[in-house]
Amino acid sequence: MKVKVCGITNIEDALIAESCGANAIGFIFYRNSKRYITPSAASEIINSLSPFTVKVGVFVDAALDEVNRIAAEIKLNAVQLHGNETPEYTGGINYPVIKGFRVKDKFNFSIIEQYGNIPVLLDAFSPSAYGGTGISFDWNIIPEGIRNRIILAGGVSINNIAHIMEFIKPAAIDISSSLEIDDKSLPLRKDKQKILNFFNKIHTR
Repeated sequence: MKVKVCGITNIEDALIAESCGANAIGFIFYRNSKRYITPSAASEIINSLSPFTVKVGVFVDAALDEVNRIAAEIKLNAVQLHGNETPEYTGGINYPVIKGFRVKDKFNFSIIEQYGNIPVLLDAFSPSAYGGTGISFDWNIIPEGIRNRIILAGGVSINNIAHIMEFIKPAAIDISSSLEIDDKSLPLRKDKQKILNFFNKIHTR
């Protein structure tokens, strides 16, 4: 199972996540997110990472040319679309695409089929945020036939990763808020010990 650590805002956190075994690092380019990072700041981080680590830019209903321009300028490996982007929109992206869906009760999973073979990320629905909320949805409603193809997000933590690996078995997980420092008076950053503990939990299973 692959791991994407998202919401990275500084080089130190990126390097710790990478050294612990993160397969992908995510940068939020949605300005209304508290984890927003400028493309230039993300570029500095990307230049410090291994070429084998996947760098993912997360966008929410951004202009198509803006997404392609940023991805090219800072050398992203993939683009994650976390808004209401249509299948036609995804076809205009010049890079591999991950399409995020926010799941709530009675979510129509058949909509995923409209996006073809694009990798799918399932996150919890929130009326106030596009991801990074730290809350989960009922993973039991995910159809059995797609579980091994999805990226699971929303409330993933050290407390439920064993359950996820044993019963949900997604292709990858996307983790962010549960790895952050608890002191809200400090700048939004990851907690080194939490990252270490999380990956140790995965590697010992």
